[in-house]
Order: sequence, then structure tokens, then C-alpha cells
Amino acid sequence: MIVSAGNNEIFPFASALGVGLIESSINLTKICLFNRPEYILFIGSAGSYGKYDIFDIVEAKNSSNIELSFLQNFAYTPIDNAIRIDTNLTKSEVVVNSSNYISTNKNLAKEFLNYEIDLENMEFFSVLSVAREFEIPAFGIFVVTNYTDQNAHTDFIKNHKIAMEKLVNYLEEKNIIKIKEANSDKI
Repeated sequence: MIVSAGNNEIFPFASALGVGLIESSINLTKICLFNRPEYILFIGSAGSYGKYDIFDIVEAKNSSNIELSFLQNFAYTPIDNAIRIDTNLTKSEVVVNSSNYISTNKNLAKEFLNYEIDLENMEFFSVLSVAREFEIPAFGIFVVTNYTDQNAHTDFIKNHKIAMEKLVNYLEEKNIIKIKEANSDKI
């Protein structure tokens, strides 16, 4: 099953889960309870902490839930804040951080690289958490739309349409989806 966040990232071949950690976890849990998929592929956009460039396509099966306050030593958590799904669906070891907030401080966001965390996506941690709970293989495919800096939102808006086209093309090239050429302008 292919899933996406929704809002700006709606595809005719994917189920929209909702934006952020809470909506996506609630809605994916409902799907898993009532129509358990064989696997979960989450697709969407991501912000880069600096290692990846705009429009890069990145696969991942690892996610974290680390807030900027943790990097500044202003917070700690007693819960597990990293998840890895052991799957043969992708070999990638990229880690995607998830939060309900978008990082806009370039210098602070680069500190994620010290923890070997490369990208930021609001939903991926909850998607992998639900998949792990239901013992469903899962992974994600992301297209970089912006860097995590003061221009994050502006660049996301500016690059989003082209990024989604590149993501769909990647999915077609990998034979994950098949879209008739006549429908490609509707994505």
C-alpha cells in the first residue's frame, strides 16, 4: 500500500494519511486495523539538513523523532526516539527525522548531521511506528523540496510541483506504479 501525507501531496495511487505525527498515526492505524496492507510505502517531500540537494530522491527505512530543543540540551525524552524497520524493500540507511515543526535555523538543523540524520519529514516516524506495531514491512521514498533554513517554506512552495513530478517519475522508473501518459498531467 502506498500512502502520503495529503494536503499538497495527494496522488491517485496513494492513500492520504494527514499532516503531522498525530493525524498520520491515527489514520494509518485505522487502515491497518480494517484493511491490513502487505507492506507500507510512504511517499512525500523532505527538507534536507545539508547532505542532499533539492530534487534528490532518497529512500529510507529509518526515522527519528528528535526536537531542536534536544540538540540544544533543553530537553530529554524517556521514550525511544528512533526506529528502524528491517526490510528488504530498500537497502538505504538514511535516517529521516520527524516533528510537528519544520526546522528553519540552518546552523542548528545542521547539527542533525552529527547524529547521522539527513532529512526532515513530518510524518515518517509515525508511519514506521505504526508499521512496527502491526509488524508490516515499510519504507519511504522522499524528494527533497527545500533545505532546513529560513527559506524552508518559500522554497518548499517554489519547488513542490516539480518535486512531485520527479517523485512520480521515480516511482514509474522503479516499476512501483504505472500511470498512463494521459493521466500524468493530473498528478
